[in-house]
Parts: sequence; structure tokens; C-alpha cells
Amino acid sequence: MPATGERWPDLREVLTSSGSLGQGCWCVAWRMPSGDFGRADDARRREVMRDLLHREPPPGLLAYSGDTPVGWCNVGPRTAMERLVRSKTIQPVDDVPVWTVVCFVVRTGHRRKGVAEALLHGAVDFARKHGAPALEAYPIDPQGRRVSTTAAYVGTAGMFERAGFRRLAPTSAKSAGLPRVVMRLDLQEATP
Repeated sequence: MPATGERWPDLREVLTSSGSLGQGCWCVAWRMPSGDFGRADDARRREVMRDLLHREPPPGLLAYSGDTPVGWCNVGPRTAMERLVRSKTIQPVDDVPVWTVVCFVVRTGHRRKGVAEALLHGAVDFARKHGAPALEAYPIDPQGRRVSTTAAYVGTAGMFERAGFRRLAPTSAKSAGLPRVVMRLDLQEATP
């Protein structure tokens, strides 16, 4: 479900009840320049996210179990991710105007139940409906190891592979010491 202005209470619930993942970040770390994010206090970051919910396209998707909000996926055009645009460790691989999935938050008690994968499938549909030519992500490659939810907030390479993404390139970025890779799913048919 797109995270629009009227769903602010649900997003706030997911981000504030998910432990350290939601506290203080408000999922705007990728959407603000690093310096602005670093100078912003919790209230300012919360205000930025609340403002984003009133823009088109909305900044991401919410997952529900019945009426209970249980997860969040931050997805949008790469150009809207200020920190990613300036990243030295996750460089663009070409000039395709991709959309990107930058993070997932799943509430405690709902993890390891397929919520993140459901959100990823929703992100694919969301990006396709908004005309994105491709969807990228920069997940970790756990190399067969079990990882903490803190490290896996960017997703795992296996989860993206199961959704049809292909590995494009390594990055020099790491999460919890694990390498991150550029993965992409083409959303539009190539024309001959």
C-alpha cells in the first residue's frame, strides 16, 4: 500500500516500534544530503518524512497484517535519493534512470514471515506503474551466513534474486562488514 499522507500514523507506528531501525532515522537518511541529515534532529527528520508522504510519487510502501501495519519499504527514483546520488561507494552503473529500493523495516514479531519479500514484490509493481524502466537495489551478500536485522535492512542478494533481479556489479559499500552488490530488474520490454 503506498505510504501517503493519510497513512502517516501507520508509518510512524512501524518506524517507532521496530527498535533501532526506525529511531532517529525516519527513513530519510538516503533522501537527504549527508550533511543535512547529520545536522537534522529527530523532529526535523520526522517532518521531512511526513512532508514526503504528501508528494507524488509517495516515498515507499507499507505492508499490513489485517489492519496492523507491519512493514515499510523505501523506494523511489534514484534521483530522489540525495545521499545515493552523491555516493562514492554505490556508483551508477550506466545512465538508465532507475528507481531504487534502499531499505526495509519490519516490525518485531513479524520478521522471517515474508513481509520484506512481499514489500519487494509490491515495490516492483509500484515502480512499474510509475513508468520506471528498471528497479535497482544494493543489498548485502551474506555469503551463506545468518545476518542481523540491522545488517539486513538493505535486503539480501538472495531475496532480490528470488524476485528476478540480476547482479550487475560489486560496490565498495558494506553493511555490517558484508559486501553490497548492485542488483537490477528491468521493468520495460526492450524495443528491437
